[in-house]
Order: sequence, then structure tokens, then C-alpha cells
Amino acid sequence: MPETGSGPLRFLLNGALVEVEGVAPQTTLLAWLREERGLTGTKEGCAEGDCGACTVAVARAHGGRLAWSLANACLRLLPSVDGAAVFTVESLADRDALHPAQQALVDCHASQCGFCTPGFAMSLFGLYKASHRPSREAACDALSGNLCRCTGYRPILAAAQRMYELPAPADWRAPGVGPDGARCANEAESALAARLGALRREGTYEYEAQGQRWIAPSTEEGFAAARLAHPDATIVAGATDVGLWVTKAHRDLGTLLHVGAASDLARVGRVGGGFAIGAAATLSDAFAALDDAFPELREAWSRFASVPIRDSGTLGGNVANGSPIGDSMPALIALRAAVELRRGPRVRSLALEDFYLGYRRTDLEPGEFVRAVRVPAREQGLLLRAYKVGKRYDQDISTVFACFALRVESGRIADARIGCAGVATVPSRARRAEAALVGRPFAAATIEASAEVLSGEFTPIDDLRATAAYRRRVLGNLLRRFWHETGATHGAPVRLADAGA
Repeated sequence: MPETGSGPLRFLLNGALVEVEGVAPQTTLLAWLREERGLTGTKEGCAEGDCGACTVAVARAHGGRLAWSLANACLRLLPSVDGAAVFTVESLADRDALHPAQQALVDCHASQCGFCTPGFAMSLFGLYKASHRPSREAACDALSGNLCRCTGYRPILAAAQRMYELPAPADWRAPGVGPDGARCANEAESALAARLGALRREGTYEYEAQGQRWIAPSTEEGFAAARLAHPDATIVAGATDVGLWVTKAHRDLGTLLHVGAASDLARVGRVGGGFAIGAAATLSDAFAALDDAFPELREAWSRFASVPIRDSGTLGGNVANGSPIGDSMPALIALRAAVELRRGPRVRSLALEDFYLGYRRTDLEPGEFVRAVRVPAREQGLLLRAYKVGKRYDQDISTVFACFALRVESGRIADARIGCAGVATVPSRARRAEAALVGRPFAAATIEASAEVLSGEFTPIDDLRATAAYRRRVLGNLLRRFWHETGATHGAPVRLADAGA
């Protein structure tokens, strides 16, 4: 196994190599960009990944090519971009020539006060690299993590279409997808990928400054050894939650153990017809893989935070976090997902619903970590829906999240799995409601009886998002909605959007 190495952080910033020493590992990328480099185009708004004013682009080398993503610089910890290329809004223009994303914002009069505009420009740049002339719906999704308080979104969405009509740059700023849907590459990107390849670290990299420590193993084996050696360390990937402990709670996190550098833990593969999703796989990669087999979950995944959050956060981190309002867990529970847990050389598997012991408490032992999430192959005849209820469509915490997975044979319900969040101290299965369904006819009366059971199965709390009574009523109504979408014979739309309104 390669030995542990140390030294300064190394990454490319707007194309130039930078080396950083003496900066505390808990420093956010945003704070460093603004305070140390004077790159004030990247703004601080909410400091919690909600407003998008701090959006930057991040590129990493994979197989000699660049993989582009977006990140909220207010949450990303500076050491997490070691070995990557970071691009801020200052890099988009080529001298006096604005990038098409920027020029389109000008042409469409899509800025007033301008505070949010750099973040919108970077999100549009991310869209420019990810798709060719996307639909309005795709543009809305790409901009779901950006807030505008004065211009409004119509001209900004117009800019998302306009930028593809403008002359395209020829260097790394060029479009990422051609008219045929194929990924584009050019010499500038290839050269950039080669430079990043030279920065790749082998073994375990350690960085220490101001009494704080960052440990980044490059393999699963190295990560398992580091976890055993540092069982009390805080595991961090994209810091989409841990970053808030820094920016909002001002906590000293001590030793940080970075899972994102272990490339073999970032794999997403098919195993026995199902999926094995490594702990370091981003939400974007995990959702893209699951979408092939479970397209009914597409809307739920698109409403999971925003593109920069999904590009940074990991499915393994969301599962290990154990939040009772996490959006991925109820869907995974309904799909019979299991977690693989590793401690040293030992690996064990546990049904996801059994992983949670209480509020923010899991079955992890000291020195153990979530290695992977496994989702079995889709069952034949599966009826599947997931519903998220919140105060707003995008970028909101769930008030209630429910996922229903039913298998019907010869008119009777052969199997039922219901995953719920927002109604208990942990993500949970609705076992009593499931029992009220299995073996009975797939009919309105069965659904109604089970909906009544489901409404009383949990003991939710009253909080700022909703009352307990509201949550119970919504939970039962979501099962009724599932019936109208999958079993009712009249086929009437249950949403204005479905009716074309």
C-alpha cells in the first residue's frame, strides 16, 4: 500500500496552479476565494447552500477527460478540491469577450441588482457543459439552486435558451454536449485533464494546519485503515451537511476523514441486476444510475436539493447522516435497499430500515463506516411512486416524504413496501399499513382501509413546517393519490400539470 504523504494543498484555480499551506482544513472554499484570493465575484448569501450566489464549477480528470460539476463554495471545505480544477465567475470571460452564459444574461436583461448574477452565470455554465439546448424544464432544474429577488426568473430562463444561439468558445469554455447528444472534447480540455492527472495523489494524503487535520485516503483499503485508526474523526464528502456545522454552528470538527478521494468508493455499478453504489458516489451519479430502472422516482430525485448539492453530496452520506427528513431513505427502504458496513477487513450487510436506531443514531460501531448502498433488481410488475410534500417545490426540506412500492398479481396485492420520512424520529417502514394491503384485492376499498391505518401509524411532531395532524392526514392522502395514479380505472389526472394546465 502506498505510504502516507503530506504537503500543501494543490489544485488549479482558474487555470493556474496554486499551493496552499497554513490554512485551517475547516476553511470553506468561499472564505478562501474571497479573503485570500480577492475573487469577490463569488458571493456569500445564505452560507448554507440555498441561494446559489457562491456557485463555482469544479472539474476533475477521469480517464483522460474532464468531468464537470457545480459546487456551493460556501459549503465545500478547501481541502476537498485538492487535485481538482476550480473555476469562478472571473474565469468565464475571455478578456473582453463574455462567455455565452454571461452574454445571454445581458441580452435578456436578466440582472438588476446583480448580486445573484455571478451564481446564475456559473449555473448556466454548468448547464452549457452538461446539455445541448435543454428544455425549459431542464433549465429550471439547473437553476433550482439559485435565488433571484429582483429580476425574476423569466428573463433568466430566456438566457438559458439564448446562450446556445451565441458563438461558442473554442477552449475549455466550449459546450460540453454536441447536437447529437455526444460529449464534446477539445485540446484545451485534454491538456487540462493531463495537468490534473499530474496532481493525482497515491496512498493517503494528510494536511494539517492550525490544530486541525485532514486525512484523505485514495482507496477503500486506506480509508478502512484510517477509520480504524481515527474512529472519532468526522467523515466528510461534499460537506453539504457538515459544512453547516462550520458556517452556522461554528464547531471545531477536529480530525476530518475525507471519503471523496477514495476512487473505488465512488463507483456505481450493476450487480446481479441491481445496483451497488459506493459511499463516495455523488447523489447525481447515484440518481442517474437508479433512473434507468426506476424512472418513477425521477421527480423525487430532481427535487432533492439542487444541482450543486447533488453534484457534491453523496448517497452514502445522506444514508449515514440518518436524518428523519432525508429524502433518499424512504425511497430506498421501499426498494428493499441494504447498507454494507465495513470495519477493518469485516463487511456486513443490513437492511436499511434496520440501520436506524433512533434520532440521528445508527447501528455503526466505532471504526465502522458505510461502504456502499445496494439496491436489488426491479421486481416484475412493480407499481412505484414517491411523493415529496413541502412548502415549496425546489430547495425545501420535506414536510412528509412517502414512497410506495406494490406488486400486484392476478388482481391481488402480493407485496407492499412503504417508506416514510418526516413522520417519525427515523426514516421508517409503514409495516401496519403494508399488512393492511398484502393479500387483499388491489381495489379502492383496500387502499382506503390501508390509508386509514397509515394515517395513524406514526406519531409525528408539531413544528414550524407542519402540525402532527397535517402530517398524518397527508400520509394517508398520498396513498390515495398512489391509487389514483396507478389503479383507478377512470385515469383522471391528479395534478394540474398532468392535465396540461
